[in-house]
Amino acid sequence: MEATNTKPYYAAGLAAFIIWGFIPFPLKALAAYPSGQILYFRIGLSVGLLFIISLLFRRRQLKATWEQLKSVTTHEKRMFWLYTFLGGALLTTNWLTFIYVVNHIDIQTGSFSYLLCPIITAVLGFLLLKEELRINQWFAIGLSALSCVLVGTGELTSLLFSLLIALSYAFYLITQRLLKAYDKIVLLKLQLLVAFILIGPFYTYLADEGAHLDTHFFLNIGLLSAGFTVLPLFLNLFALKELTSGTIGILMYINPILNFLMAFLYFGEQTTGTKIAAYLIIFISVIIYNLHIKSRKKGGDGLVIPPVGTTAVVK
Repeated sequence: MEATNTKPYYAAGLAAFIIWGFIPFPLKALAAYPSGQILYFRIGLSVGLLFIISLLFRRRQLKATWEQLKSVTTHEKRMFWLYTFLGGALLTTNWLTFIYVVNHIDIQTGSFSYLLCPIITAVLGFLLLKEELRINQWFAIGLSALSCVLVGTGELTSLLFSLLIALSYAFYLITQRLLKAYDKIVLLKLQLLVAFILIGPFYTYLADEGAHLDTHFFLNIGLLSAGFTVLPLFLNLFALKELTSGTIGILMYINPILNFLMAFLYFGEQTTGTKIAAYLIIFISVIIYNLHIKSRKKGGDGLVIPPVGTTAVVK
């Protein structure tokens, strides 16, 4: 049998994470608008685009998921809708917090959270799903805890926001592992629809009625939704046809690294020696955590979905 050429799949995976790595640009362009308003229109446009694409090109997957759901027990149906609802609520929390942090605190706080996220997810997997961890992974978790202490001693607010972003997305990933038998794109559409319904009644409060929606706003929202959500989403879906979840797990760190570089080199953000030490420690912990990645079990992870650009895999 002829070996599969994986270069196009690597290219697609790299492109997805590089795109997400530049997400501060459209977010910063919308910094004058309330975070809730940005979130509302981003989710609304994204879910609309995903439904149009599914109706045109993925009707088979929609039908298969519906048939699959009809065939399971009543208990399994309840769990499906419960975890789908929780997924939508957690995505809402994660995306809203990330937008607020990037536009009103700093990019590096958001980036730090997505370096923490995979390790926090591993801890939750151990505690809730009884997943095993190797010694080097426990050591990496300890280093991550040290980096959090260093960030907290310098600025507690930044640490709390980083932890909120990381924890909300880590819990989201746990719920998705429990739904791993279902099509990831179909799940995402349902979760985004839940998110849209959840924030709809609070739009006036979140958006601030005084905010003026103009061409600048809608152009950047369109770019954020189509260019930084739907496009990398499908690039990642293509990549996962041949790449293992372990490979995707390594590629995902491109995103926060690019965020850090932009924060300092383009947006001129400042930092402290303590934070630099914390960032270096978390980078080292990520490397240690992923040592001997090939020895880990393959597969099952699914689709990488941006929390507003981010990294994690819907597992």
